Amino acid sequence: MDRFCWSSGLLELGETLVVQQRGVRLYDGEEKVKFESGVLLLSTHRLLWRDQKNHECCIAIPLSQVVFIEEQAAGIGKSAKIVVHLHPASSNKEPGPFQSSKYSYIKLSFKEHGQIEFYRRFSEEITQRRWENMPTGQTFQVAKGPQAGRTRAIGIVGIERKLEEKRKETDKNISEAFEDLSKLMEKAKEMVELSKSIANKIKEKQGDITEDETIRFKSYLLSMGIANPVTRETHGSGTHYHMQLAKQLAGMLQTPLEERGGIMSLTEVYCLVNRARGLELLSPEDLVNACKMLESLKLPLRLRIFDSGVMVLELQSHNEEEMVASALETVSEKGSLTADEFAKLVGMSVLLAKERLLLAEKMGHLCRDDSVEGLRFYPNLFLTQS
Repeated sequence: MDRFCWSSGLLELGETLVVQQRGVRLYDGEEKVKFESGVLLLSTHRLLWRDQKNHECCIAIPLSQVVFIEEQAAGIGKSAKIVVHLHPASSNKEPGPFQSSKYSYIKLSFKEHGQIEFYRRFSEEITQRRWENMPTGQTFQVAKGPQAGRTRAIGIVGIERKLEEKRKETDKNISEAFEDLSKLMEKAKEMVELSKSIANKIKEKQGDITEDETIRFKSYLLSMGIANPVTRETHGSGTHYHMQLAKQLAGMLQTPLEERGGIMSLTEVYCLVNRARGLELLSPEDLVNACKMLESLKLPLRLRIFDSGVMVLELQSHNEEEMVASALETVSEKGSLTADEFAKLVGMSVLLAKERLLLAEKMGHLCRDDSVEGLRFYPNLFLTQS
């Protein structure tokens, strides 16, 4: 420890910080010393230790004093260490915390880990010996003009200043991002108003616009989304909000349901609705609550929950018996089908296909064969042959 000298903690001009690690304790050989918990800094020229509580307490040793370093693994109740072997202290050494020492090495004890990376960077600096090629100068730089006489901190203070500047820049970027988002939302509202006016013009000039043009306009409107989505801001919260939302859902989902055979899983509905709503996204909870009100409001849609817990949205006109009869006919033609095979044949999701086959089984029209190959459905010969 007699190789260490007192330091201000500032990096000299031409000196660069390489790595630092908190929670490091110093040992003079095998003996513990008063330097218990501090920040260990490795620069291109020196090894510095600064007390974490008292920043005025800082010591340093030139890397030119280091002979070699070695690792010491952690043990039970012992932290990992780096052993630094040193040259004898020079006669013209600056004052330090110790005047003499019986050891020719020190130990760096890493209480908060980080020793692997520190050892790697330390070894690189000892090998490269950059302190020989990069002479150091003064620890301050005199500024010109009104700031003359001030010192420019390059050490710990400089690092803290850089971190503070980076934080301010991050805050500024976040603020700008929110401004951009606000502008985007304003632009989205303009697009919604535009789509609404186009929809009104289509209604007014139904005779003047050809059928092809009408279809094209409607496809543009669909890609733009719902013209005036129901939100909590416009319709409050609670039952009234869910009632208005249910009415809007019935209006926008009737056509897609008819195109999909009169039934859709609630997952598909959720994706379709939020895609159309744009920035005014709907939560799964609000969607379920609104769907539960469809039947009580006497709207053309209804929510159905299968025995398995799968929730679907279907048209009020959706005929369950016809659906089961169609499934039985398809299975009878093929002899037997899995849910995956049935889904490909009728063009629906595997989830809904399985529920349709299970419903047909529940009504006694199909039988199952559940084996290692999977679940396969067959026509109920007991019912047909008798």
